[in-house]
Amino acid sequence: MPSSPALLQQQPSSSLLLFAPYILIALVFYFLLFMPMQKQKKKQAEMLAGIKAGDSVVTTGGIVGTVTTVDSDTIVLRVKPDNLKLQFARSAVNSIVPPEGTK
Repeated sequence: MPSSPALLQQQPSSSLLLFAPYILIALVFYFLLFMPMQKQKKKQAEMLAGIKAGDSVVTTGGIVGTVTTVDSDTIVLRVKPDNLKLQFARSAVNSIVPPEGTK
């Protein structure tokens, strides 16, 4: 079978077309992975900045307590049933528990 010269000389018209699938994959990764992670980090930072005395919180270790003291980097939690006071890094707070009357 002889090869025609037209088939041998076919090349993409632009080098951009060679990289288009890679660019598309990078955009998909950005919008599906990195953007939601950035939003979640921003939301977590806002929540940590808004912690105040009297809030009920859950730590990353699963300890539930009421905030008694808030410093720049640490918080002190009162843990039931013995009203034990524990000091945690502010970043150890996983979530704020909403008051019982609201959801």
